[in-house]
Amino acid sequence: MKDKLIAPCGMNCSLCVSYQAMKNDLKKKGFQRKYCPGCLPRGENCTHMKEQCHLLGKGLVRFCSECENFPCKRLKALDQRYRTKYHMSMLENLNYIKEQGMEMFLEKEEEKWRCPECGEMICCHNGLCLHCSLDILRQNKKYCWGEG
Repeated sequence: MKDKLIAPCGMNCSLCVSYQAMKNDLKKKGFQRKYCPGCLPRGENCTHMKEQCHLLGKGLVRFCSECENFPCKRLKALDQRYRTKYHMSMLENLNYIKEQGMEMFLEKEEEKWRCPECGEMICCHNGLCLHCSLDILRQNKKYCWGEG
């Protein structure tokens, strides 16, 4: 896992369905998913927050936690949605990075999100390993965290 895949808002882009679809080239496997190399690698700074934040939009801060308004209302709302639907927290990510450093954060993320079957990363958006759980995704293309 690379630090450039941690977006300024705290999103771990390596867990995103669009990043993992690209990494696993799911189009070749019959899935129509948008590909994304991550917010920073494609020069977006932060897809979630850049429109609402001048500092992020201009790339003036590396992480939202560097802002005097951290956490802002928009980031709190985004964090709540991701906690509820996707089992991850941008605020927890940012606070951990601030307190423990990027290297420790990346190690923790690799352990937390590692697929027990194959060792690849689990997708935060659906809870599946897009390397070894494609049959589940084929049966239910909108699968989300334990749905039948």
